[in-house]
Amino acid sequence: MIREYSIKTSREEFVNVTGRVQEALRESGVQEGLCLVYSPHTTAGITINENADPDVRRDLLLALNKACPDRPEFLHLEGNSAAHMKALCTGSSATIPVSGGRLLLGVWQGVYFCEFDGPRQRRFYVKVLEG
Repeated sequence: MIREYSIKTSREEFVNVTGRVQEALRESGVQEGLCLVYSPHTTAGITINENADPDVRRDLLLALNKACPDRPEFLHLEGNSAAHMKALCTGSSATIPVSGGRLLLGVWQGVYFCEFDGPRQRRFYVKVLEG
């Protein structure tokens, strides 16, 4: 079963979706396997990063904005080429091992939906594989 989740985002942000991913895992009943979290959007991503200090998310956005600034020579008509580049940096999915019915995340880790071109109504998918 694939679970679909909707999310309303701000302009740029990292949204903690760990609880929703854990919910999908619980509902699946899988004890051992893999959990795939996927974003079908080209200007948003999925990542695993620190979940303790919210300043880390701010710092990540600051660094991505410095590394992937908007540039006047970009030709893409929508004007969101920088958002596409940031999505390339984070990737569109994350795979997490599952053991004992739990996500094998580190103590400080969380799963994040990364918005780079909001505000928008977005979605992401969670697929739990037994094995």
